[in-house]
Amino acid sequence: MPRATSVFLGSPPAAIPSLLALAEATDLRAVVTRPPARQGRGRRVHPTPVAQAADGLGVPVHAPAATRDLFDLDLAVDLVVVVGFGALIPGELLGIPRRGFINVHFSLLPRWRGAAPVERTILAGDARTGVSVMQMDAGLDTGPVLATSERAVGDHDAGTLTALLAEDGARLLVATLEGIVAGTVKARDQVGEVTYAHRLRTDEGCLPPGDTAVDLARRIRAFTPRPGAWLETNRGRLKVWSATPVVGDVPLGTWVVEGGRLLLGVGTGVLWIKEVQAEGSRRMAAGEWANGIRHEFPMLQP
Repeated sequence: MPRATSVFLGSPPAAIPSLLALAEATDLRAVVTRPPARQGRGRRVHPTPVAQAADGLGVPVHAPAATRDLFDLDLAVDLVVVVGFGALIPGELLGIPRRGFINVHFSLLPRWRGAAPVERTILAGDARTGVSVMQMDAGLDTGPVLATSERAVGDHDAGTLTALLAEDGARLLVATLEGIVAGTVKARDQVGEVTYAHRLRTDEGCLPPGDTAVDLARRIRAFTPRPGAWLETNRGRLKVWSATPVVGDVPLGTWVVEGGRLLLGVGTGVLWIKEVQAEGSRRMAAGEWANGIRHEFPMLQP
């Protein structure tokens, strides 16, 4: 029996597990990704992580400059799989593959449709999240769901949770693939409260000291590793990489070193600061930073 034919669309590191799984399970005809972008201090041009991962697969890799260029590609395959491509797919293309376009989305749809589902999941304090394999339609993550898998959010930050969901998504895709190709998987309409995961704005990473310790810790986790969360101080921004809410009694805006822990009094509760990065410095343990400034802590700005 001939293997199913496929095309893959994706760009970020989180798309790579599904790319490799699809290449293993099907006859992968092409990989489509976003164009190279200038990054870093030298502004050098770098291909997307998916483009780099696809180099050794022996299939053509395309990086169209605009979504209209997708019309030039041969999409007459059994299915096209999309994971974090970073652009809307023109509706006219969705019916070309025999089984359409299949999206691996990192939330339990219809909760957190959109660009930043993992980050918004953490910000909202959701206890559970997961992956949805869905049939794409012309809307934004509105298509019927073919399969889901769940996991606890726990204390993961956005980076580690995304990596876990990327592996979950690849496994779910492979487990569902045969039924998708055969047409035996039953799609179900999305049911439940619809929420939208709008793209993160950099300014949302600012940590208001008057907020609760629980909310601040969530914000730090949601904005780690990118675009980052920070405290505004009279000495500039202090990026916070890791923190945990703890029980205690520390006045608002006051720094305390207690039992080897760096504690900060916030609106409600106490924030145990674990890792920080001052402007112009490197990422380091909070205790090392505190020793470096001789415990002469900066004042927080409202």
